[in-house]
Amino acid sequence: MALDSTAFKTIVPSRYITFTIPNLLLHLHHFNSSQLRIAVLDSPATSESIQIAAMLVPTGRESDWYFSTEQGHLQLILNFPQLSRLVLIGNSSNSTNPTSYNPLLCTDGVAGVANLSVVEENLMPLLIELIPRSAFCRTGDGLCEIPFLSYEDEVVRSLVLDRCVGEFVGEMLIEDVELELEDGGGREFRRRLRFKRMPNLVQTQIKIRPKNVDFVNMEEVEFEIVDDGVLVHPYLTPMVAGLSVIRSFLDAKIGNGIKPKALCLGVGGGALLGFLSSQLGLQVLGIEADNVVLEVARRYFGLERGSSIHLCVGDALDTIGKFATQVESDGFRGYVLENGEHLNDFDGKFDVIMIDLDATDSNIGMSAPPLAFFHKSALLAIRTLLSKDGVVIINVIPSNQTSYKLVITEFKEVFAELYEIDVGNEDNFVLIASASKIGHVSVHRQTTPGTNIYNIQRPIVYLQNSKVVRPCQAALSQASLQFLCKLQINTRHALTTVQLQFMQFLPQLLQLTGSPV
Repeated sequence: MALDSTAFKTIVPSRYITFTIPNLLLHLHHFNSSQLRIAVLDSPATSESIQIAAMLVPTGRESDWYFSTEQGHLQLILNFPQLSRLVLIGNSSNSTNPTSYNPLLCTDGVAGVANLSVVEENLMPLLIELIPRSAFCRTGDGLCEIPFLSYEDEVVRSLVLDRCVGEFVGEMLIEDVELELEDGGGREFRRRLRFKRMPNLVQTQIKIRPKNVDFVNMEEVEFEIVDDGVLVHPYLTPMVAGLSVIRSFLDAKIGNGIKPKALCLGVGGGALLGFLSSQLGLQVLGIEADNVVLEVARRYFGLERGSSIHLCVGDALDTIGKFATQVESDGFRGYVLENGEHLNDFDGKFDVIMIDLDATDSNIGMSAPPLAFFHKSALLAIRTLLSKDGVVIINVIPSNQTSYKLVITEFKEVFAELYEIDVGNEDNFVLIASASKIGHVSVHRQTTPGTNIYNIQRPIVYLQNSKVVRPCQAALSQASLQFLCKLQINTRHALTTVQLQFMQFLPQLLQLTGSPV
């Protein structure tokens, strides 16, 4: 079917077009395939001002869902809300599925790499044909201005372990990656889980290490999971830190020999569930919509059912609705899930509810969680499941400020207090909502005049049977401890800002775990 060149003369929200053309730039030693793949996506949001940009797909990553799918392309353009159209240009890949990535093997024996500015200049005639006439901005020399965006992440190389298909989440990818850590922190190996429906969102990642350090390619070595009690996923650390707002309540339960109960909506690879159980001593129930995801968590990420971790396959929204009805009538004593799992250990309400779910579709203005979780009926069901002093902690990835403000409004209508942690990666926010007013949070006012900034006085220490169980901060890496969590307390009547500074507690926390200071 012939491509209609006039299709690009107007902006049509969410329109996605891909095509290939002969590669006439082989002599520049950047693109090394005989064909170039061109993907054009118009933003789902409309704007009076039309702005077009282009991006060169990193060599060797052409088959990655980041760049080869409409959903990946959509998540890229949503990072630039001012854009009307984003054009991706890269080698045409022979693979329809993600492949392992090693930059040392991507030159295909071609010596020398072109100056990117020369490549971009040679692509301008093509790009001019792909922009609406109304978008032309003439400079003094009569050239059309089309900026080139660059894509950079921390991935040094990757190895695809498996690709699975789940009934609910669809295609998923398990990969081992080598990462370049920020701030000169060196390199580290991680195992990751990603879904094709939200390819730019890493569902789970854990630390791994090679069993043999003498290797060149990742295919040559076997990796093992590093079980050091450290959360490496950027937003999981703040989610666990959110427990600090009810630390007195949790201290009291553990001190009386009672394990706090946690409900986790969304399991993924199980990193959060494993941490809550092994490091904090919580009784955990995980709800996952797709049984294949649970199998992946067991096989590749080391998640196992046990006396303190119970797992259930089911829709999260349906489950909280059923649970809310059950807990108000007979409780969970004698209650049996569809998979035969008994919930006798969860005879009362939950002290903590953790929500870590992707939205399945980033077109809706929210990458996580599904918008249905912000409906009043869902929030009321969640509050019903919470114990009197319990909290719900939720990972939120809004596409824009407007949708995020609506989320805040909905939460404030249902819960007594609302805390916010800005993860600091320009994507994630962690919300902590309490069933009742938290009067025992120990804070003090800073001396800065005209501010409402407070600091939490002391770390969380969980005591159980006279044994120190690793507090959430102590189980974090030193780099994570330097992270400054900014919390905003949003009540129905006031707005106060609280800062949680982990660094001041570092020496005593490391001492608790026996690590050198």
